[in-house]
Amino acid sequence: MGTYVTQIFNGISVSSIYLMAALGLAITFGLMKVINMAHGEFIMVGAYVTFLVQNIFLRFWSGAFSIYFLVAIPIAFVVAGLFGLVLEILVIRHLYGRPLDSLLATWGVSLVLQQLARNIFGAPNVDVRSPGWLNGSVTVFNGFVMPYKRLFILLLVIICLAAVYLLLYHTSYGRRIRAVMQNRDMAASLGIPARKVDAYTFALGSGLAGIAGCALTLLGSIGPTLGTNYIVDTFMVVVLGGVGRLIGTVTGAGIIGVGGTAFEFLTNTSMAKVLIFAVVIAFLQWKPKGLFTINSRALDD
Repeated sequence: MGTYVTQIFNGISVSSIYLMAALGLAITFGLMKVINMAHGEFIMVGAYVTFLVQNIFLRFWSGAFSIYFLVAIPIAFVVAGLFGLVLEILVIRHLYGRPLDSLLATWGVSLVLQQLARNIFGAPNVDVRSPGWLNGSVTVFNGFVMPYKRLFILLLVIICLAAVYLLLYHTSYGRRIRAVMQNRDMAASLGIPARKVDAYTFALGSGLAGIAGCALTLLGSIGPTLGTNYIVDTFMVVVLGGVGRLIGTVTGAGIIGVGGTAFEFLTNTSMAKVLIFAVVIAFLQWKPKGLFTINSRALDD
């Protein structure tokens, strides 16, 4: 019994990581229809920011090391968001309506950011020490143990998800985002600055990716190619759940995370990847727009 419950918990834990990485992508991909291949590198930026904050605390404020991770989360959000804002202004803004060009351009940006990370931090992976209060685990019953790090990531995901929900559905800025998602031309004709909404929303999505990178430092070492391990899965989560729908992103992350863990338990890691890809492809053949779609009165192109 403990083995099966552990597998379910592992699946939920993996789902939370996918959800954290896909939250920002769901907003930007749903809003601007831009295939941002550099999204994984914003995750990497957040991870390296956490590494830098750790080193600063170790050198100057070693007595307050236990709180460094809580300080690193908002800093990772701001730095990754600024990277995203600069990318949107310099590159993305000129490629709207050209998905193939945006794919190639952002892929090139991802390679540049990876090489920049190698030049600054070196090619080998680096380790981030977790604060003492995140070490250890809680034993629920014999054979079922929940690590504090995984529980903290689950809590962080819930907080970010609640914040994004409140932003999208209970603020005037969120209404502007949803209006531009549903009908960009109509929203612009009513006075909503669509391009400014695009820029700020892209920065928001990039910042959420930075928080995801911060969380990933708790699970292992980080390196220049950290983001490439998650970019395919995050796109799969967004497409499966339905572009631009928060509930779709949550559901897609749950299906891929729990389903992948279940397949891995029954077979092996490589076969689990193949099976989950096959399931997603078969489902998209049936519902190409994903589990949840945005209802709009706009005519299809």
